[in-house]
Amino acid sequence: MMNIDELTPKEIVEELDKYIIGQKEAKKAVSIALRNRIRRMKLPEDMQRDVLPKNILMAGPTGVGKTEIARRLAQLSGAPFIKVEVTRYTEVGYVGKSVDSIIRDLVEESINRVKSEMAVTVEEGAKQAVEERILDALVPESVKRPAMSGFMSFFQSAQPQVSPEVHRAALSKREEMRQKLRSGEIEDLEIEIEVEDTTPVMPMIGGMSPEDLGIDLQDMFGGMIPKKMKKKRVKIKDARRILLPVESEKLIDKDRMIQEALERAQYKGIVFLDEFDKIVGSNSRSGPDVSREGVQRDLLPIVEGTTISTKYGPVKTDYILFIAAGAFHMSKPSDLIPEIQGRFPIRVELEALTQNDFERILVEPKNSLIHQYKALLETENVEVIFTPDGISEIARIAYEVNTRQENIGARRLYTVMEKVMEDISFNAPKVESPIRIDKEYVISKVGHIATDEDLSSYIL
Repeated sequence: MMNIDELTPKEIVEELDKYIIGQKEAKKAVSIALRNRIRRMKLPEDMQRDVLPKNILMAGPTGVGKTEIARRLAQLSGAPFIKVEVTRYTEVGYVGKSVDSIIRDLVEESINRVKSEMAVTVEEGAKQAVEERILDALVPESVKRPAMSGFMSFFQSAQPQVSPEVHRAALSKREEMRQKLRSGEIEDLEIEIEVEDTTPVMPMIGGMSPEDLGIDLQDMFGGMIPKKMKKKRVKIKDARRILLPVESEKLIDKDRMIQEALERAQYKGIVFLDEFDKIVGSNSRSGPDVSREGVQRDLLPIVEGTTISTKYGPVKTDYILFIAAGAFHMSKPSDLIPEIQGRFPIRVELEALTQNDFERILVEPKNSLIHQYKALLETENVEVIFTPDGISEIARIAYEVNTRQENIGARRLYTVMEKVMEDISFNAPKVESPIRIDKEYVISKVGHIATDEDLSSYIL
């Protein structure tokens, strides 16, 4: 596994190139931002406090890679990452989500990431605990205490009791069932297990849930609000899946997990603010435009650096990297309020994709659509061969439909590819293999749709 701390900006761009075609300027900007974080951690502590991340504003049409660049950057660095649509948030005083919940969502993502990592370290112990719980359900008598006689029986607790002979027999039966469990003989046998009832019963406070306010009622009142449990009948193989995360969580050091998650969110977190152009207010001072500039002003302290209260503790936003993105068709970045403009000093304009870009997107990335469809059909022993002229025709149709209809960028490739592969996917595995997807085949499946403006607007 690569060490992100050792990658130069150029090498970071090379990693991004494996998944995203083109957009060199945007990749260059985010790679420098990521590398500067690593450089900052090597500075003396008193200097670290003064080196803040340079937030990025991406402007470009939909479907050209803005979100994917940010997401891949986060994966590469192992950073907590969330994508939010800023249009979901409203100015303080309006009904809707508060911008503070962005940071709470980032912390929640960080918690889940750290919990998953820690769960791997306690997996063996958790599997043993799951096995014991399944055995408890299979042989309940084995967990009952043997009855005592004489003076000691007076002090025995009120737990269910059985005779010593029955207890020994139950223990023997338990070991017998353990062997069957480990050999996989009884995976389809149904047992009754006790699980937590996760039905949400959350009171609203002034139109907001306690979660939105950063309040965890369970933590606040501790044992005063016992967890509601319910019994459930499931197969043993399903019981393993249900109980493993429960038992893992019991073994994880919760305090250490929270501390690590908060540190990652504060110093490595990446927030992708999508549809940023939609919160640019117009000259009108009525209707929904009234709150758009207010959302910008509410975002300002978070982007600038403040402390947000979460149910896990306070979180400073000073060192979180914010990447804002929008098409900016009807507005431009200079229409944002001056204070917000100043908090996104790195500006990058992403280019519209060309037909040649579409061809490259189909085949070059590690997770390209061509590779995905071939792999899916290989699971049913169906071999699909895409010829160069077939790939070019798919790219041409997607590009031309984008020029005539709404330009949705590379997402158009998904709709065209799905139509091309529809019959093969439907008839598999009962199709003759291998299947050649050439220019003639593509035209036969989508050519008539692409040339009909009405049809293409609904189908492609």
